[in-house]
Amino acid sequence: MVKKIYFNNLKENQSYTDSIKVTDASIKKFSSASGDRNPIHLNEKFAKNTIFKSRIAHGMLIASFISSVIGNKFPGNGTIYVSQDLKFKRPVKINDVVKIKIIVEKIILKKKWCQLKTLCFVKNKIVLDGTAVVIPPQKK
Repeated sequence: MVKKIYFNNLKENQSYTDSIKVTDASIKKFSSASGDRNPIHLNEKFAKNTIFKSRIAHGMLIASFISSVIGNKFPGNGTIYVSQDLKFKRPVKINDVVKIKIIVEKIILKKKWCQLKTLCFVKNKIVLDGTAVVIPPQKK
C-alpha cells in the first residue's frame, strides 16, 4: 500500500508510531548489506566478553527503521532526507521489539521542509534519540 502525507497536511506535534522486531536474520542481512561484520553483532562467544554480555543489533540497523517509517509511512513515499542526527542511548538485542516514534517538531514553511523528532524505544526506554530534516511529498 502506497502511503504519503503531503507537506500541507502535516502539523506540528503530529506523530506516527510503528514497531519492528529485531531478529537474528535482520542483523545478519544488515551486516551483509552494510559490510559491518563487527563480532559484537554476529558472534555470541565474543559478545559474552563485552559490556553488553550478548550480541547487540547494529545501531545503524535501528536507525534504518526510522528511515523505513519516514520513507514508507510518515510522511511516506516521496519524502527526501536532508539530514539526520542520532544519539544511541542503549543497546538493542535480538528479539527486542523496537517502537519507532516520529513527531513533527517544526514546519519550515519557506522551504516546505519539516524537522522531525525521531525516537526509538525498547520496553518504554529510549534506545535512540535524534532529529531529522526532510522534504515531504508536495501536492502538484
